[in-house]
Amino acid sequence: MKAVILAAGKGTRLEPITDNTPKAMLPIAGKPILEYILESMREAGIGEITIVVGYKADSIRDYFKDGARLGLSIDYVLQETQLGTADAIRRCKFDEDFLVLAGDAIVSVDVIKTVLENHDSAVTLGVKKVENPEGYGVVILENGKVKKIVEKPKEYISNLACIGVNCFSPEIFNAIEKTPKSERGEYEITDSIKILMEEGKKVKAVEVRGEWLDIGNPWSYLDANKKILGKKDLKILGIVEENVVLKGTVVLGKGSIIKSGSYLEGPVYIGENSIIGPNAYLRNYSSIGSNCYVGNSVEIKNSIIMDGTKVPHLSYVGDSIIGKNCNLGAGTLVGNLRLDSKNVMMRIKGKLVDTGRRKFGCVIGDNTKLGLNVMINSGKKIGNNCMIGPGIIIYSDIPNGSFILSKQVIEKR
Repeated sequence: MKAVILAAGKGTRLEPITDNTPKAMLPIAGKPILEYILESMREAGIGEITIVVGYKADSIRDYFKDGARLGLSIDYVLQETQLGTADAIRRCKFDEDFLVLAGDAIVSVDVIKTVLENHDSAVTLGVKKVENPEGYGVVILENGKVKKIVEKPKEYISNLACIGVNCFSPEIFNAIEKTPKSERGEYEITDSIKILMEEGKKVKAVEVRGEWLDIGNPWSYLDANKKILGKKDLKILGIVEENVVLKGTVVLGKGSIIKSGSYLEGPVYIGENSIIGPNAYLRNYSSIGSNCYVGNSVEIKNSIIMDGTKVPHLSYVGDSIIGKNCNLGAGTLVGNLRLDSKNVMMRIKGKLVDTGRRKFGCVIGDNTKLGLNVMINSGKKIGNNCMIGPGIIIYSDIPNGSFILSKQVIEKR
């Protein structure tokens, strides 16, 4: 069976780290999200894959090329303007049944196989029980058939969420042609499925029980990083100096070095040509990219530090996401816990959202420089290409390209 991966979107809820990188290409332990999806599809026996690209399409094409490196055959379809999932699928017209996956959710092989093995209708939807159905499209079933699909219900009607792993017959293309734009101004595939249901076509749902990591916001990105790192095996390809303590699983890339006095509590991932220490403390679920520097007396915990970023000395970063080619000045401190111990709030697409976590730090975009002794309060975002002067305390989100200094007043006496 052929397959389609929908990877045209930007991922606005993950801004600012998606301003330069499409969501599907965000790294987890040295590989983009999309690569994990492709590997699962290959293991499920799917070899021919069409990737729908759009936002920063070349970054996906240049990385995966024709798929030969992964043992796959990959071609690409361009969705220049993101007009919805139905519009994306419309561009991949097949004359046989096919599988569709979202490009921002990592799924295990057994999830894909379960949907494939149970496909015998116009549409087969992979669904999974979730704790927050209000954030998903959910289905109501009757004798195994889908009776109703509701997008992001305001009141509880079901906890069976559509996970974006679906099989379609070619009948879906006729329904897509009849699909009107939604209130969001997009052509939604759920509306196309409803048209098939109204026409009496069989639409079924199969509950899956394997791994599904939906990466839709910064904290779910950290959750996915935690899950992936938790499955890694010990692999030391770099240099570990004397008097270094390694506990748990540590992955150390080629050309990287862990200097004396450093203490690592795995699982920890470190890419290639990075320098850790001396006397650094990396706590579990820390993922350090390639060409990074984590210096003397730096503590990092449950965070993603992307390629080329430097945290030179005397700093703390916890439960945070730091973009590419950043520099954190000495004494940078990230607050990851509110004084009242309530859940950390973060502004997403202009609205204040509950992260559901007592501990969450910050998100910093690419190419941002912080001066000495900068303090960042929990749940705050700093954009790309910012310069934050010494001694600044970040109380609110900082937009891209900002230059912030604390004014010093000198009086003559």
